[in-house]
Amino acid sequence: MTTRRTIAPDELDTLNLADPRLHAESDLSAVWRHLREHEPVHWNPATDSAPGFWAVTRHADVTAVYRDSTRFTSEGGNVLETLLAGGDSAAGRMLAITDGPRHAALRRILLSAFSPRALEPIVASVRRTVERLLRDAIDKGSCDFAADVAAGIPLGAICDLLGVPDGDRAHVLSLTSSALGSHDADSTAADAWIAKSEILLYFAGLARDRREGGHADVIALLAGSEVEGLPLDDDEIMLNCYSLILGGDETARLSMVGAALALLEHPDQWQALRNGDAGIDTAVEEILRWTTPALHSGRTATTDTEVGGRAIRTGDIVTVWNASANQDERIFEAPERLLLNRTPNKHVTFAYGPHFCLGAYLARAEIGAVLAGLRDQVAAMEQTGPAGPVYSNFLSGLGSLPLMLKGA
Repeated sequence: MTTRRTIAPDELDTLNLADPRLHAESDLSAVWRHLREHEPVHWNPATDSAPGFWAVTRHADVTAVYRDSTRFTSEGGNVLETLLAGGDSAAGRMLAITDGPRHAALRRILLSAFSPRALEPIVASVRRTVERLLRDAIDKGSCDFAADVAAGIPLGAICDLLGVPDGDRAHVLSLTSSALGSHDADSTAADAWIAKSEILLYFAGLARDRREGGHADVIALLAGSEVEGLPLDDDEIMLNCYSLILGGDETARLSMVGAALALLEHPDQWQALRNGDAGIDTAVEEILRWTTPALHSGRTATTDTEVGGRAIRTGDIVTVWNASANQDERIFEAPERLLLNRTPNKHVTFAYGPHFCLGAYLARAEIGAVLAGLRDQVAAMEQTGPAGPVYSNFLSGLGSLPLMLKGA
């Protein structure tokens, strides 16, 4: 029910890695394997509407690019959509697309809100939410695991952090689901642009509200902070909230849905989790590697340089493909196997280097809560209908997964 067409390496010359349909409807494992072995830094040619770009596929090269924000800047944009459109207007103001001292200062402010101690009440709430959602799904007998279980977990946590009112959360979820991808193969760039604009407008309003004081959330933290001696303006607060809500919701949610499918399709690993042969901590890391919800990240070369022996010119778009690096045979033994007790597990799902995911601790706690909930509350799972992929060249996973859950 989740079969995708396997793309052979001899089709490589016909592929455009920026095509959302390619990633939603195809299995690119053989293509990534071929590129890692024979062409680890691959040129994806220009189209009539977009420039060409480099695709970096080996783990060592991916981490080298991630690590070097001097030669490879995120300030031209950090995903293909914005890079191919000529850049991101939020560069230098949004954490994810800022480098250098300003990035370090802004990250330092936000880290205080994402520390394990600060997140203790959020994580406790996540565990209660997971228990409740799974219990409801079991009682109903059938559910869409993506919509009925996974959707309510990371969104609730990040909305708690940002102080988003309960009544607004369903609306925010619908917007985030459209901003970086879609459940509809025919969705357009205009649809995504409208969703992004609505998210920005929503958080602009919250930013103005938090200026009045009396709040204890991340927006209030940003409103009361200075970077390089100057307070953040409403636009900067709005843009960083936008980044946090997208980064904190979509990727963790897709990993949770992918976890349920992975356990369903690998009954030996489901049994290993249930009987304790695989612990939650190692299982979380393997699920993060296995699902790789963020397919790529993008950079712009700031100077003539080289990666993997290929000459890169100033201004070239360089994309690093987590989806390939997390399957690299040089790093992972039997990467094609799901092994919930895999250790070490040097996946790059949270990126690497100065832009390592700010919310990694929270995401791990969320996925861990789901795995523990499935282990403790669910005796059996059955897929009851076709799964629906997310159409995106950035996000990977399922927007729907109909399941029957039987209580333990």
